[in-house]
Amino acid sequence: MSVGNAKRGDALADKLARIGVLREEDLVLHLPLRYEDHTRIVPLDAVRAGLTVQTEGVVASAQVQFRPRRQLVCLVRAPGGGDATLTLRFFSFYPSHLKALAMGTRVRVYGDVRDGPYGPEIVHPQFHVVGDDAPLPDRLTPVYPTTGGLGQERLRKAVARAIAADPTRTAEVLPAVFLRKNGLWSFHDALAFLHAPPPRLAPAAARALADRTHPAWTRVKFDELLAQQLSLKAHRRSRAARRAPVLTGTGALTRALLERVGFRLTAAQQRVWREIAADLKRSMPMQRLLQGDVGSGKTVIAALAALQAIESGRQVAFMAPTELLAEQHYRKLAGWLAGVGIEIAWLSGSLPAKARRKAREGLASGAVHFAIGTHALFQEGVAMPRLGLAIIDEQHRFGVAQRLALRDRGIADAHQLMMSATPIPRTLAMTFYADLDVSVLDEMPPGRAPVATRLVSEKRRAEIIAWVGRMCRDGRQAYWVCPLIEESEKLELQTAVALHAELVATWSGTEPPIAVGLVHGRMKPDEKAAAMDAFARGETAVLVATTVIEVGVDVPNASIMVIEHAERFGLAQLHQLRGRVGRGAAQSTCVLLFEDPLTAAAKARLKVVYESNDGFEIARHDLAIRGPGEFLGARQSGVPLLRFADLERDVDLIERARDAAAELLQSSPAAAARHLDRWLGGRQDFIKA
Repeated sequence: MSVGNAKRGDALADKLARIGVLREEDLVLHLPLRYEDHTRIVPLDAVRAGLTVQTEGVVASAQVQFRPRRQLVCLVRAPGGGDATLTLRFFSFYPSHLKALAMGTRVRVYGDVRDGPYGPEIVHPQFHVVGDDAPLPDRLTPVYPTTGGLGQERLRKAVARAIAADPTRTAEVLPAVFLRKNGLWSFHDALAFLHAPPPRLAPAAARALADRTHPAWTRVKFDELLAQQLSLKAHRRSRAARRAPVLTGTGALTRALLERVGFRLTAAQQRVWREIAADLKRSMPMQRLLQGDVGSGKTVIAALAALQAIESGRQVAFMAPTELLAEQHYRKLAGWLAGVGIEIAWLSGSLPAKARRKAREGLASGAVHFAIGTHALFQEGVAMPRLGLAIIDEQHRFGVAQRLALRDRGIADAHQLMMSATPIPRTLAMTFYADLDVSVLDEMPPGRAPVATRLVSEKRRAEIIAWVGRMCRDGRQAYWVCPLIEESEKLELQTAVALHAELVATWSGTEPPIAVGLVHGRMKPDEKAAAMDAFARGETAVLVATTVIEVGVDVPNASIMVIEHAERFGLAQLHQLRGRVGRGAAQSTCVLLFEDPLTAAAKARLKVVYESNDGFEIARHDLAIRGPGEFLGARQSGVPLLRFADLERDVDLIERARDAAAELLQSSPAAAARHLDRWLGGRQDFIKA
């Protein structure tokens, strides 16, 4: 059944949907991962271990053997006689295999050859029964990305059928002059080449095809990037057509805040604040990304923006991805703004029903000016009739579907300020964030010394415990982060509790004793707040924590960060955790405890963190390791991110596509619309989230 008319629950349609194929047009753009050469036959006597070959022979024997485990072993001889043989070995097989491989049957076989007990053999070969003069294909055979239960042969037929059924699916939609200017192959030629390349390509062309630098690949990558840029530019245009409240402010509350915080804004903070203040005074909805490394002072900028909106008679929503982070923001901002006549509400999913109802009523009536919380702020039943500004912290940690829901919950016409302590690499800024205005805090507040990073084997853990004990007896404070156990939150919790008990037992008999606190994601909000307060006041010297303290916690006296099993953490997490220290006058140290043997990837991550304190450099490496889907918080939603273009290798194509998108929208908007439909087919929303 074709994708276009497949009914819900249809087996083929369901499998195709799993690989991102929702329409017949998507099959045309479902491109091969690699190719196999089925265009020639290698004689059996030329088959050698180490080669990948297609050969033919006649089945001499086929039997099921049980040593060392159940397997089907088939011996094939050369069709015209002779001594050359090839063994076919199947560890997974069906009765139909045995039936097809009957003695005397002529078979065509493809696979990787290895040395077996009785000469050359292929394990789990591709094979099919052929006649004496069965024709060979005249093109390389594509191998497509697929999913369980969807075989290559079935997928190849579906792709070929989709291309043949409607010539418009490979027809050119971009103007000829546009193609000439950008030195591009025609769309039809590029697709025809990629789905079925000719055999025996010149070595340079074969390499270009394999590493995706061939002109056919260049056209596909360019088209993909062009569609993304067109979508983002169209989004920016639609935003320009909407009207947001003009937030001129009076300056009274912002001046009061600057007098109360007890520090002067850095030059970078002053520059960024001017950019945001100017945006808020316009009727076009602001969509600005404020990025700055850990500790660069984003929260005070967010507070200034909020006060400008409140001075203008509007409400502000400040949303963070975790309850602990949202609560930290609430406590800090409530402290800064106490006594200036602003009503602030805290709203989260775990808030008691009575408190939640009171906060909702205050927001609905307009009596509450400033709401701070998790995504509960934008759930059903929460109304902010005078919303003027939405601030979203660590926005990339919300999944794409969450960000879309957020946008649909009435903030499309409000100004939006998104903040990220994970600096956005240049190529991401040019692609997935191209519709945003970006402000960068590229200066740290004075007195911030770089954190010294130490890599220490788990074998020396006892030394680290003793060292932390000495430091704490001298008045220092330390975070001790327990290992990340992604597959089991319950196990991670048990580990945190066990680590806390171990440190309490180790230090309980020392003089003076060292108080150890514990905070984790399963604690009640008031328990977490009490643990954090005790640490902030210096009543506990060591805080054992899961990664709930990754962002937002600010205790200037804490100068030691110990991360157990640092090899399990991602680059961004390690950098964020390290940023929890180094906020006071004392020299701070981050100890990365690791367990041997390290994988190559873990070794590379730890090396980057050890060698660099630069958030942008770390983010660049993180993007290269994880890819844009993980980096953007989009992987879990099946969003069509870049499938073909590579953000590291195709920077020049990204720049060309960005310029070309502006030109195409200006000169040929109809062509731009057709191009968008071909590539995104109604999924543009995900690109904009």
